[in-house]
Amino acid sequence: MNGLWTQLEPLLAKVAKPARYIGLEDGAQRPDHDPRKVAWLLAYPDTYEIGLPNQGLQILYELLNEHPDAVAERTYAPWVDLESELRARNMPLFSLDTHRRAGEFDVIGFNLSAELTYTNLLNMVDLAGVPVRTADRRPEHPLVAAGGHCTYNPEPIADFLDFVVLGDGEEIVAEITEVILDWKSSGRTEGSREGVLRALAGITGVYVPSLYDVAYDGERLVAVTPRYADVPELVEKRTLPDLADWPYPKNQLVPLTEVVHDRLNVEVFRGCTRGCRFCQAGMITRPVRERPAAQVRDMVERGLRRTGYDEVALTSLSTADFSGIEGLVGDIVQSTEDGPPVSVSLPSLRVDAFGVGIATQLQRARRTGLTFAPEAGTWRMRQVINKLIREEDLYSAVDAAYANGWRRMKLYFLTGLPTETDEDTLGIAELARNCVELGKAHTKSPSVTVSVGGFVPKPFTPFQWFGQNTVEELRRKVNLLRDATRKAHGVQMKWHDPKATLVEGIMSRGDRRLGPVIEEVWRRGGTFQEWSERFDLDLWVEVMAAHGLSPDWYAHRHRTEDEVLPWDHLSAGLHKDFLWQDWRDSLAEVGLPDCRWTPCYDCGACTGYSIEHIVASATPPAGGSQGTGQDLSSSSVPVELLSRRPVVAGTGGGAPPS
Repeated sequence: MNGLWTQLEPLLAKVAKPARYIGLEDGAQRPDHDPRKVAWLLAYPDTYEIGLPNQGLQILYELLNEHPDAVAERTYAPWVDLESELRARNMPLFSLDTHRRAGEFDVIGFNLSAELTYTNLLNMVDLAGVPVRTADRRPEHPLVAAGGHCTYNPEPIADFLDFVVLGDGEEIVAEITEVILDWKSSGRTEGSREGVLRALAGITGVYVPSLYDVAYDGERLVAVTPRYADVPELVEKRTLPDLADWPYPKNQLVPLTEVVHDRLNVEVFRGCTRGCRFCQAGMITRPVRERPAAQVRDMVERGLRRTGYDEVALTSLSTADFSGIEGLVGDIVQSTEDGPPVSVSLPSLRVDAFGVGIATQLQRARRTGLTFAPEAGTWRMRQVINKLIREEDLYSAVDAAYANGWRRMKLYFLTGLPTETDEDTLGIAELARNCVELGKAHTKSPSVTVSVGGFVPKPFTPFQWFGQNTVEELRRKVNLLRDATRKAHGVQMKWHDPKATLVEGIMSRGDRRLGPVIEEVWRRGGTFQEWSERFDLDLWVEVMAAHGLSPDWYAHRHRTEDEVLPWDHLSAGLHKDFLWQDWRDSLAEVGLPDCRWTPCYDCGACTGYSIEHIVASATPPAGGSQGTGQDLSSSSVPVELLSRRPVVAGTGGGAPPS
């Protein structure tokens, strides 16, 4: 050990989970730092057990350490007990691999996947001994960067980030490294910081917030425009054309202590064309790019052998849509039959793609729980959100699972969706009860857990113009469901805190005026806001009021077609008119089928990549009712549809299974 280890080690006896800060995992690297190399500190703004499994961070960790001009280490947010010890002794944030001071790195790069971690980001930058605002940093300070889904609207934290990466990171980190190496080689002279940022802005996929001016007219954002002619007006995301060229991570980290998703994770494809209108991940990661099945099998076999895991998750946004998924699962199970039992998990299962064949293959392996995501309780609501699965699709998948030995499963739903009525909400309870009844034909004690999250509109989705439900309305709908499932034997219910949903919504579609709010909440102790025991809505509301900002204006107000959105100067590859038309289609309850089986909708995602969008077999999967597109002549959004509220609460959810 070197760096701060000798000072850190005595403190570990004073904290709750010292294994968070040791490093030394199987797969960890101890890079040799060199002044002629760019040193990256890859940071996850949450605890070790949440951040370590993150595949994006692990991929970049390996790639940068393979690069001849770079080294990379990791860090995670220290919990409040260790933070208190560090601050009391004036000790900084450190890397996990060599316990080097964070301020000694050239770049601190954050993976941002949740809005409520923004105050953690500021806390980690401050712990590193770096000014939290980019305007206050000098040439000797590290560059502070971020990537991940939250950076498709980085405006609320724009004042704290030197640069932002949009899209896939595998190729772009090498280009960024070369620019920073040139700057570092020049001696990082006074006044050179803006020069390196100007150079970084010339890389496709890099956004430098400080190089853009923001104009307002009263409450409304008017424009975000570049300050220089060589800075792009529209920043395009980066898209990796072929996953086959990037079989990473090759050496997945195996933690020394318990973490979430503690298993081998192998990404089978990236992107999704199902077109769920609430799903930001599906929209911003288009187009679909599958990893060759032979490469997946090789990564699984090598990974299981190296790590000793007995569970492998085949990850994607809809794993059952992978071409030849039944054969792939069968091959994995067969290849491990001579050893200890191996569990194969398929996260993000589409119920209309999960059939008897997949269930039979998974049944041969050690079984774990299954999670299906119908998302809404009625067929009408699922047409609104473009989750085109009927009740019979769900019941068929559930029956196949129970028949093949599963005893418990989770159903995930959203509430607070556009045009949602009480009938739609109660349809969730009806679906859950019917699934339990199906299970009784196969087992004495079937179990269904209903998990309900409050809907948050996200940038670059058709629902980005929707004003989300209030805390009171979300709480009412949760209570409606609790009452409907209270006496349903075999049905358990969990839900996300509606108060946290409000702050997520404010940050999701916020602008730069929220920066001072985030900073003050952090300075007043508001870290780990994503943890329920530390979340404090009153603090957020109080600070927003002190800055003259309204939560209602940011979260609950419907946007209009001509309104400038805070992320309009960024591009996820999607045409804005496509998203607007899809928003109108949703209000008309018109579903659009997966574009792999239909003519192109011209969403814009495939432009310039020469990628054949039909990546699966030649025919659409069984199940999954397909809607028909419809052009609406009116360009206005009918307000009565946006604010529809039920007069009478119904049951919804379709007929019970026979």
